[in-house]
Amino acid sequence: MLFGEGEMKFENLDILKLDRRTFLKVAAAMGASAFLGTYKADIVNALALAETKIVWLHGAECTGCTESFLNAAYPDVVQAITKLNVNVAYHETLLAQQGIFVDGRLVNTAELNSEILLEELVAEGGYVLVVEGAIPNGPDGTGNYCMIGGHSFKEMVRKAAEKAEAIVAMGTCSSYGGVPAANSAIQAITDNRGLAFTGTDSTKGILREVGIDEAVVNIPGCPAHPDWVMLTLASIILGKGVPDLDRYGRPAVFYPDHTIHENCPRRGFYDIGQLDTEFAEGHCLWKLGCKAPVTHADCAIRLWNNTLNMCTQAGSPCIGCVQPGFPDSTTPFYVEIEKVPTLVGVDINTIAKVAVGAAAIGVGAHAVRRIAMKEE
Repeated sequence: MLFGEGEMKFENLDILKLDRRTFLKVAAAMGASAFLGTYKADIVNALALAETKIVWLHGAECTGCTESFLNAAYPDVVQAITKLNVNVAYHETLLAQQGIFVDGRLVNTAELNSEILLEELVAEGGYVLVVEGAIPNGPDGTGNYCMIGGHSFKEMVRKAAEKAEAIVAMGTCSSYGGVPAANSAIQAITDNRGLAFTGTDSTKGILREVGIDEAVVNIPGCPAHPDWVMLTLASIILGKGVPDLDRYGRPAVFYPDHTIHENCPRRGFYDIGQLDTEFAEGHCLWKLGCKAPVTHADCAIRLWNNTLNMCTQAGSPCIGCVQPGFPDSTTPFYVEIEKVPTLVGVDINTIAKVAVGAAAIGVGAHAVRRIAMKEE
């Protein structure tokens, strides 16, 4: 059990008195829907006099993380922000403001001009900053390869980060650079970066580049899971602070030490050496490029599409999209990673070879791994 011996029930907990670590464990175990539903009254009481503003910026990205967030159904986004007393004060995908001119007339108010709105919000401060998308540093440190309203995105992030109470990187692009920072003929010129990291390098985050030394909570994924975002924001909004982070700035409760492989619904086929060589055969997807044995996230436990499914369950190999080196470290996606130790440090081909023979004589999966280790 999460809390040791006894019959303690989630609904009997006083969440406002829990320490940060236990709070996140409860929230993660329950999921956003059950958590916000079970503790609705407590949350409402805690936030009765407080409203949390969120400033959500978009850089070099596809808006897929926002789409994932908006696709959350239980709770949906409106229910979540209502229960958490959140004011999504600035979100470029959702704003109704229409630039400098409206109906042919110059607009000089925050109600209709999003540029003025952002300036006023940053001046006031006291918000949670969410950044979605990589931040171009090029060319030559100018950041001019991503311009919004005549301002570089790099400069917008710098100003907003200076006044933020907490900073969250939404998705792999803002966490580590992601697809925009992948090896290409133009990457050296565009120089796309994450907020606190670029790949696994914490010295090349854009915040360090602009002289800001603030902690960043990375919520990687291509896209990020709605629960990861909602529950992280819930922790911050309810005064629990940022979650415990791993060495890559990820909340350890959502990106644990164990891999997706260990809870994969196809794991049993791995243990007996049934490895697919073509799609739709229905067994372990390692030889088709699955990166689940080297990818750290709770996808196989939390599931996606409102707890209905996940990549490997639907027949697609995991592509390792939460990892700091994605996509370069996991491409080509549908080609087996060679000589990568899994589980007990044994090569997958040795596991498969021994597993087939062991299965024939009725040896269990744990014995298979012990035999395999001796084979090596």
